[in-house]
Amino acid sequence: MDLLVKLYELPEAGEALHRLRTAGIVIRRAMVYEKFQVVAWVEENFGRGWGAECDVAFSRNPVAVFVAVREGEMVGFACHDTTMKNFFGPLGVGLEWRKKGVGAALLLGCLRMMAADGYAYAIIGGVDNVDFYAKTAGAVAIPGSSPGVYGDRLRG
Repeated sequence: MDLLVKLYELPEAGEALHRLRTAGIVIRRAMVYEKFQVVAWVEENFGRGWGAECDVAFSRNPVAVFVAVREGEMVGFACHDTTMKNFFGPLGVGLEWRKKGVGAALLLGCLRMMAADGYAYAIIGGVDNVDFYAKTAGAVAIPGSSPGVYGDRLRG
């Protein structure tokens, strides 16, 4: 199922970002020179499909990849404008960092950049965890959107 988010009504993320920063985690836009490290981490942790989408996000100007970094190591990532324009995702957080606010901070950071790029709405495609996106960003289901653009996928 696909979800729709109003980018002009996003919740504030300041307190969450402060908590993460206190834990030594920085959420920021990835730099082009980090492309190979980031894409390799994404492929290792989430597979080649997400790695390919992350690779595409590095071709955007500005780069459409956000990373969560702790002591020089990746702990999570988020992208936008990969599979389709105006689509958010993919988003992934390393196992040991899940349920600590990293995913929410990456989501909101990426969505805010989409708003700054001039989008009023974002589509989150092929969502399994609807509750996370609804709670974090106010996302709502798009009726009749399953399987959406992911309906005729190659196997393998």
